[in-house]
Amino acid sequence: MKKILLIEDDSIIRENTAELLELANYKVISAENGKQGIEFAKREHPDLIISDITMPELDGLSVLRIVNKNPETSGIPFIFVTGKNDKADFRIGMNLGADDYLTKPYDGKDLLDVIRIRLERMDILRNGLGSSEWKGEELKDLESLKNLAKDKKEKLFSKKEHIYREDDFANQLYFILSGKVKCIKTDSYGKDYVTEIYAEGEFFGHLGLFDQPEYHETAIAMEPTRLAIIPKTEFLMLMRQNREIAEKYMELLSKNVREKENRLLQLAYAPVRERVADALLQHVLPLRSPASRSSVFNISREDLASIVGTTKESLVRMLSEFKREGIIRSEGREIVIMDEARLKRTAIGF
Repeated sequence: MKKILLIEDDSIIRENTAELLELANYKVISAENGKQGIEFAKREHPDLIISDITMPELDGLSVLRIVNKNPETSGIPFIFVTGKNDKADFRIGMNLGADDYLTKPYDGKDLLDVIRIRLERMDILRNGLGSSEWKGEELKDLESLKNLAKDKKEKLFSKKEHIYREDDFANQLYFILSGKVKCIKTDSYGKDYVTEIYAEGEFFGHLGLFDQPEYHETAIAMEPTRLAIIPKTEFLMLMRQNREIAEKYMELLSKNVREKENRLLQLAYAPVRERVADALLQHVLPLRSPASRSSVFNISREDLASIVGTTKESLVRMLSEFKREGIIRSEGREIVIMDEARLKRTAIGF
């Protein structure tokens, strides 16, 4: 049972929220002020902290600072609940490293959704979910591998059509001739997480060809997509017969594992603003506009929120903030990055 520390000075809100969380099968530790909350955090080591901002003795911002400085509590997901007049403090909190926020009065479902997303993201980190994926663009110099896609059977998939599902028998490698594909993992609640997005000229589906007979994720076409289908036997034969290709492949795979592990750490601990900026730059593949030299992305808000590890509402708020600052502009699903340099300064990993 997951343990949640609730720090709230309003006794009615505290009791009602605690009851809601207990009904959702969480163990709740309640603190009536920030000072008490710090003591409970050090003693109980909760899986997640929910804190009001404006409180007597020690406010929520101070609680967050102290939690982050203590090695025993640093990294615990932290969610602020704020009043309508706390917007300035909320921004400070997000910059200090808070994971998300809700504005009072908030809906119980929204609170449970935010909590579940943050806890599941931490489980992904601890279990190493998706930490050993591989992007085919890193192997563009391996012509022998790309030659496998030549003269192979091709298949056209329509938008939202499944290419394969998690636990399907893995007997094929795929090369994208045109279109885009997203790979997702689904948790026990039916929530999808986008683990990777692939575009033209990239391979996917390779991992299950090595260590398991099944695919590790579900692959879905994001738009009309044409794929070359490479039999497992041909791919493995090339790995066995060409030592140079096999060594290069393992080198790049190891490098990608390290990068993914670092990314998971950053996604678990970084503020939402940084994670959104990072997702725009790293997780979604840009199309360059020669005229404006801007990066153009076309992706649903649901998919982007899944990559970031936050709710759709929080994502939309952050995109609106970037838009007001002139970093991006948006038209429907399309997001155009207007100031890539500034976005890189905001993002994690740059």
